[in-house]
Amino acid sequence: MNIQKHMELIFVSVLTILGVGTLAMENLPKAFAKAKPAVANDIGTPTNMAVVVIRAPRGKA
Repeated sequence: MNIQKHMELIFVSVLTILGVGTLAMENLPKAFAKAKPAVANDIGTPTNMAVVVIRAPRGKA
């Protein structure tokens, strides 16, 4: 198969696929953020990053 003969068809097909994909992604429902408790997570999991809170008195200059 000679790709040069079909380059225009490939180009138009890729543009069509990208256009339809973009249209589908724009029409997906928006995610709603859920309020999380303000508690530090000291153990990291694959879906949660560990949070480190450091509290110390400020030094005097």
